[in-house]
Amino acid sequence: MPRELQEVVFVDGVRTPFGKAGEKGMYAQTRADDLVIKCVRELLRRHPELPPERVEEVAVAATTQIGDQGLTLGRLTALLSGLPKSTPGYSVDRMCAGAMTAVTNVSAAIGVGAIDVAIAGGVEHMGRHPMGEGVDPNPRIVAERLVDESALVMGKTAENLHDRFPALTKERCDAFAVGSQRKLAAAYEAGRVQPDLVPVATRHVEKGWGLATTDEPPRPGTTLEELAGLKTPFRPHGHVTAGNAAGLNDGATACLLASQAAAEELGLPVAMRLASYAFVGVEPEVMGVGPIPATEKALAKAGLGIEDIGLFELNEAFAVQVLAFLDHFGIADDDERVNPWGGAIATGHPLASSGVRLMTQLARHFEEHPEVRYGLTAMCIGIGMGGAVIWENPHHADYGKDA
Repeated sequence: MPRELQEVVFVDGVRTPFGKAGEKGMYAQTRADDLVIKCVRELLRRHPELPPERVEEVAVAATTQIGDQGLTLGRLTALLSGLPKSTPGYSVDRMCAGAMTAVTNVSAAIGVGAIDVAIAGGVEHMGRHPMGEGVDPNPRIVAERLVDESALVMGKTAENLHDRFPALTKERCDAFAVGSQRKLAAAYEAGRVQPDLVPVATRHVEKGWGLATTDEPPRPGTTLEELAGLKTPFRPHGHVTAGNAAGLNDGATACLLASQAAAEELGLPVAMRLASYAFVGVEPEVMGVGPIPATEKALAKAGLGIEDIGLFELNEAFAVQVLAFLDHFGIADDDERVNPWGGAIATGHPLASSGVRLMTQLARHFEEHPEVRYGLTAMCIGIGMGGAVIWENPHHADYGKDA
């Protein structure tokens, strides 16, 4: 029988405040799975029009899938979030693009009509589970020169980008980082970030009970002079510092996706429509260039050009990686369309959770900018990949006309 494809829409997204990894961080003694469960419960609370039994899949990403981030996290999240026992779930791992992949996976299932409503998200507790904990890379990777050993250390891959693109100076990276901090501070001041933050109760044997309500990593007021004096841990006299790269963080995200038909049936709001997406592989030694070919492929699939993109949410794993993207597409370092509320350098980057943060923020930008029809969420991915997802703004006058 002929199969009718369905349009996929992003309904809503939330996240926990992001914390600093380590014993001094606010989530030091909070379980990773409890963070993402809190996000799923908040989505269900926000949308009483959605019967829980209509959620047909839960996909949850984590980069380090052990301990409280292991054991088929999506299924356990579904069970512990109050969804019916009939709701299935699974785990996803594509390193930093875990949540982004969880979104595209369930979107593909919705698109072909296998399901109508799903929840996707991600969590990373880098304090409990540092990236690479317990892994055993095949020695052939280095021994047979399949890749340079620097490919296994993300900070070294960022230094490699500086080698490849000399125009991407440390000074430009530091200036971009200062801008990220400034924009996030302004967004907080205007009350734009807070509505999508889920307060999380925390407990510490020494500090007692607490309540996480705001991001812990931001350093408002950061100056170029301060960043200029920071150490370069990945290379003597290098370019990458703790100031122009995302830190080590804990946090979780979740979002609700549905078919256009199901959203209309249930009265779910439509925040944006999925237009296209792409994942690509690149040289692992310079994984930061990944968003460039991924974006080119996603644009081609959508029949669009970079000039059609009016808003960009680019994950700031490293400033140099974002600047490589901007230079390639001829976009200025301080273009107002790029990361209007700052990015991971200021907010934090709990690896597998970050993709949904980008999407949730893009959806909010769409509300404020009905003149923008298309937006992009994109990120670099460890071991040499890039991911990009293009979304359409339902507030635009021409929304859906070419769908």
